[in-house]
Amino acid sequence: MELFDSHCHLDDEKFNEDRQSLIKNIFETGVTKLITAGYSLESSKKALEIAKIYPQIYTISGISPNDIQDNVEKIDEEIEKIKIIAQHEKVRAIGEIGLDYHWNQENKELQQYAFIQQIKLANELNLPIVIHTREAVNDTIKILKQYAVLKKGVFHCCPLNRELVKEALNLGYYISFAGPITFKNSKNADEIINLVPEDRMLIETDSPYLSPEPMRGKRNDPRNVKYTAEKIASVKQMELEKIASITYENACRVFGI
Repeated sequence: MELFDSHCHLDDEKFNEDRQSLIKNIFETGVTKLITAGYSLESSKKALEIAKIYPQIYTISGISPNDIQDNVEKIDEEIEKIKIIAQHEKVRAIGEIGLDYHWNQENKELQQYAFIQQIKLANELNLPIVIHTREAVNDTIKILKQYAVLKKGVFHCCPLNRELVKEALNLGYYISFAGPITFKNSKNADEIINLVPEDRMLIETDSPYLSPEPMRGKRNDPRNVKYTAEKIASVKQMELEKIASITYENACRVFGI
């Protein structure tokens, strides 16, 4: 059985003490490919450096809504630098990008500007996008309808919001499930899992964050992606190996691997 963690953050400082040994262990425990995701200019640089070392690791480059600069000129400058990074063969999408009104209410217009400019960059480079959205469903969908993405992409760690998932699927996007679908207080996880067709599902850890059951409270890492796969297999009444195979193939397809 092979697993593909479609979104983690191996450049995070929480991995500084054991990154090399952990990566070696990851590839000995069933995960055979992963995407280590950038979310700022600096993290995009670090993530690419990691991806260059390991043939099984790919990356995405972008500036998240929680990491944008405080004016248009600075945002444009950073996106130009992302453009250079994103032309490396190991970079397989522009991301993570999007909108987050949970942490930031005061800069919505700048978030939207950065999102739109990075959609344009993805189209220019013929890359998909990886979307972060939190408490910003309406504006996220509005922008995606107004600014068509040529190669679509993924709603990463997709919020378990019925309308968002329906709209995302209608627009041609993939839905990536992470640890929250395993949480005991995740009331509508089963419904959302059943909404997503087999050919649109991905799995991820978003590690070192969002550790799934039964690992909650501990540092998350890509080995734990199996728990998300197990949850989906249980809900869809399918074999775990089948879910692993489906999500592996889907990830390879969307990221052009």
